[in-house]
Amino acid sequence: MLLAGEGHDVVGLDFSEAMVEAARNKAADAGLAVAFEVGDAAEPPLPDGAFDVVVVRHVLWAMPDPHEAIERWVRLLTTDGVLVLIEGLWSTGAGLDSTTTIDLVRRVHPDPVIRHLTDPDLWGRAIEDERYMVVSSA
Repeated sequence: MLLAGEGHDVVGLDFSEAMVEAARNKAADAGLAVAFEVGDAAEPPLPDGAFDVVVVRHVLWAMPDPHEAIERWVRLLTTDGVLVLIEGLWSTGAGLDSTTTIDLVRRVHPDPVIRHLTDPDLWGRAIEDERYMVVSSA
């Protein structure tokens, strides 16, 4: 919804119908026009080559095959599209470390760049685990 608030056309996706309904309500309350789909992030029911940017937040680590998921997300992009992954290796032990994520992206999409997200303002507190963003553009 942050992207929609900045004037971008946005399609949101979640596997849970309840989460999609909650997101639809939140967007409506904010007066934002956002399209929401129910679907599996590993195989989004969206057209190939239709998106300038694909943003995936805290999902890659949960994919049964992260490499295949990245391949699918890249197919959603236009020729000069940008893939943005926001991930982490959390204190609970869940997640992916940044080296693994960079290696996975590099196999599918050119020149991934990492930015560590350590600013406490992003999380509401100081963090000790690894949180980062990987950006890859064609």
